[in-house]
Amino acid sequence: MTIHFKVCCIHSADEADMAIAAGAAAVGLVAEMPNGPGPISDEEITEIAAHVRGRHGDKIWTTLLTSRTEGDAIADHIAATRVNTVQIVDAPERGAYDAIRKAHKAVRLMQVIHVENDGAVDDARRAAEYVDVILLDSGKPGTAARTLGGTGDVHDWTISRQIIEAVDRPVFLAGGLGPDNVASAVAAVGPYGVDICSGLRDKADAYRLVPEKLEAFAAVLRQGAGG
Repeated sequence: MTIHFKVCCIHSADEADMAIAAGAAAVGLVAEMPNGPGPISDEEITEIAAHVRGRHGDKIWTTLLTSRTEGDAIADHIAATRVNTVQIVDAPERGAYDAIRKAHKAVRLMQVIHVENDGAVDDARRAAEYVDVILLDSGKPGTAARTLGGTGDVHDWTISRQIIEAVDRPVFLAGGLGPDNVASAVAAVGPYGVDICSGLRDKADAYRLVPEKLEAFAAVLRQGAGG
């Protein structure tokens, strides 16, 4: 079985090219966030998305990570950055999905569900009625020190497995993944794809994407798919 992967926290066109050459089906472009690593300006997101689109058309998911929650604000963010996928990292306001669909019929909607407890299963079921893709992450929006992803923490994969069994949408698994544990994660959860940021980066060197880590990660996934 092919496991798709998304490389998040892309900082430049060169990093996008590196990720895609390694086999990434999607690149994550992190906009302004209340916390977490990897944000870049909307202008940089627009430039990287245009670069990828120029080389690959819409084959690669150019994915805007937005912390906006109001539908029109998210739609405006998509229009400004010209991506083909939006990853909504917080719980959207009522009616947001309809507003985004109305403004951007061709844009792929990906909703992040933060797996804090088994209540995430119902959250995912509700979101799956409106979006194209679910992404399971390890943020903690329900705590005082609120986080919306990029934690580098592993969450309870048994709950992630329950979510995959409960929804009829493709599900990406994120949160604390790396070359050393992604095979175990895939075996335990059975996701459509996996998403990685900090597990491929050198925190001591401006969060640089490390080619050797990227290739090791991609190689594990190829082996699991029989490649």
